[in-house]
Amino acid sequence: MDRALKTAYVDLARETVRVVSTNPDLLERFLGGRGYGAKFLFDRVGTDVDPLGPDNLLIFSTGPLAGTGWPASSRCHVTFKSPLTGGYGYANTGGHLGPELRRAGFDALVISGRAEQPVYLEIVDDRIRIAKAGHLWGQSTSAVHDQLLGAPGSDGRGRVACIGLAGERQVSLAAIINDYSRAAARAGGGAVMGSKHLKAIHVRATSRARMPGSFRRLSAETSRRLIQDPKMAGLIEHGTTFLMRPKNMSGDLPAKNHQLVQVPFIHRIDAETLHQGWVVEKVGCFACPVRCSRVSEVENSEYHCRLEGPEYETTDAFGPMCWNDNLDVVIYANHLCNELGLDTISTGVAIAFVMECHENGLLSDPHLSLEWGDADTILGLVQLIGQREGLGEMLGQGVRRAAEIIGHGAEAYAMHVKGMELPRQEPRFAKGFGLGHATSNRGADHLYGLPAIDLAGAWDVAQKLFPAEIVPELMETDCEKYKADMLIYGEHYCALTDALGICKFTTSEGYALLPEDLAAGLRALGMDLSGEDLLRIGERIVNLERLYNVRQGFSRADDRLPARFTEEPADLYEFTLDEATGEVRRSEQPVATGIIHDWDAMLDRYYGLRGWDMEGRPLLDTCIGLDLKAEGRSVL
Repeated sequence: MDRALKTAYVDLARETVRVVSTNPDLLERFLGGRGYGAKFLFDRVGTDVDPLGPDNLLIFSTGPLAGTGWPASSRCHVTFKSPLTGGYGYANTGGHLGPELRRAGFDALVISGRAEQPVYLEIVDDRIRIAKAGHLWGQSTSAVHDQLLGAPGSDGRGRVACIGLAGERQVSLAAIINDYSRAAARAGGGAVMGSKHLKAIHVRATSRARMPGSFRRLSAETSRRLIQDPKMAGLIEHGTTFLMRPKNMSGDLPAKNHQLVQVPFIHRIDAETLHQGWVVEKVGCFACPVRCSRVSEVENSEYHCRLEGPEYETTDAFGPMCWNDNLDVVIYANHLCNELGLDTISTGVAIAFVMECHENGLLSDPHLSLEWGDADTILGLVQLIGQREGLGEMLGQGVRRAAEIIGHGAEAYAMHVKGMELPRQEPRFAKGFGLGHATSNRGADHLYGLPAIDLAGAWDVAQKLFPAEIVPELMETDCEKYKADMLIYGEHYCALTDALGICKFTTSEGYALLPEDLAAGLRALGMDLSGEDLLRIGERIVNLERLYNVRQGFSRADDRLPARFTEEPADLYEFTLDEATGEVRRSEQPVATGIIHDWDAMLDRYYGLRGWDMEGRPLLDTCIGLDLKAEGRSVL
């Protein structure tokens, strides 16, 4: 582990910057990235801190592999108390921000206070300056990038992370945008940044550390393995939108605010269609051999724009979720969210919530129809949310709060856990994800555990990781008995991946790389850790995050999905496309029906395997075993 890196404490109220050597003991226990951020938040942000007050922290942290050249070592972690959930919050982003920050010499930026006037941070190597940002306030995220970076091709441009209008106005769905189209999107980090009057961070590293030859050779070999691995084929060929068609077939494509689980118009919004009419370039994050991102352009349309995206989550959020089959509208909604600085997942879910409320006579608007699939409604609501105006004033607080304001049963249409909107998986057919959405410590979250081994049919992975006697039932997608086992392993693996600063698509998404592969990379950097050691650190991080929420008053009652998934069965149909007419025909009868049968049994097993009590609180013995004795005693 590189002991030479620094942690910067930036107090915006006092206009002070203090740079110190990072505590090596903390890195040994938590690695960096997500683990380091969680420890800072636990130690320094208590129950009495207002998420939008000056005492909340905004922590940008990197991991020991970020920026090293290890495949997909591109991630940057942002930790804060969430204005959306009131509990533990984080967002994670790719692109080039994390590697640039790491190369500038930082494990973390710990930002506190509130500036009197708008400011931005200018970072050149290990020097940090608090600069005035009045000229940037009110501008779109792309305009901020342009002004801070200068003209394309300029020397030493660096990287930028910034907020748009949504962050400035402290919209709870606000994201932090970097590299123009990448987003640290979830849980409201953009609102926290805006509450501090911090418009942007501009970081530039003028040199880079030279990695050991053994590490460079192992990184290159691992990259070749990933390119050749069949598990990576879909991502390499089409990016994440390759998921659209198989999810539609399996009932894992949320549609019409989760009233339905598939759409009859998949042929108009799937990866093949996107690539034929809109994709103009294939791009990737720092050191990524997979290069799953796509640049899309809408031409000859009122929705003209060009951006990196859309990926699967955004495509479903503004497509099937809102019953919209127009890719121009999906892409333009993505563009507006980037410019305003909004989380596309939460924004799309909020719009679908409004449409269902309207369908049931609970909402109307003098300017927007609020009808399913209406382009003006989708794009108009994106604008209103980002500007915090009209219906956007309510929706920008998240669907939980919006449902409370509307009343009259609107809670039934609010698809959230702990206040954060559900990502784009369907819990009645993707049951491991359903459990993961509910138990995730930052609210509904597909990336907290990525329990997709059963859905992917990855028998080889299951046989490596789990006892032989449970594998057949674990791999049965409708069987709920062992979904907790699959989820817990994934949560530990995702936590250590976030702590290291690498992308999950090479690890816990398809298990192309296992923890021991990552340990080999770390050993080549001089860190003597095994795969089991890394998983133990991942488990420690998850438990620390849970302790944070327990201290905030979270309990079993918060580990709960919306009633729709346990009370409303969803039918799955077979769709066939008539190539001659272009028409889609649906089977007369459903081929399957999805529902969560015994939620409490799944949750009980999850708690038991974790060493938590039946209210979801880590037992003191569990904390002691994970070297969290002091943290556990302070909470329990």
